[in-house]
Formats: sequence, C-alpha cells, structure tokens
Amino acid sequence: MKTLDLRGLKCPLPVLKTRRRLSALAPGETIEVACTDPLSAIDLPNLVRETGDLLESQARADGALVFVIRKAGA
Repeated sequence: MKTLDLRGLKCPLPVLKTRRRLSALAPGETIEVACTDPLSAIDLPNLVRETGDLLESQARADGALVFVIRKAGA
C-alpha cells in the first residue's frame, strides 16, 4: 500500500494531490491518505465518488483523518 501524508495542507491541496496520485496507481492498488484539513472529511469521499474508485475506510488516527482508497478497475 502506498501512503500520502498531506498533514498541514489546506483545501484544495489535499484533493488535488490525492487525485494526481490516484491517476498514477494501477487498478487494484491502494493508497493511504492522511490529512489534517477538516474539509477532507467531505472532499475526499466526493473525489472518490467522482473518480469511481473505492473508499475502503475512513478513520481518525494521530490527530489526522486517514483514508484508504482502492483504485478502480481490478
């Protein structure tokens, strides 16, 4: 699983950087994204809906929102 640490970044950077990294993944690969921007709780699930990928989990850990996203197509 790949990781993307976006702690400290504010909207829209977490979504833009996640979109870029998702486009580089092969189908079936997963990425764990950690964000501290509270809007990420809304923005990242919306991004996943737009791209058609799968949000496998969303949780809080170490003061961050942590998302696990699987690239669609596998």
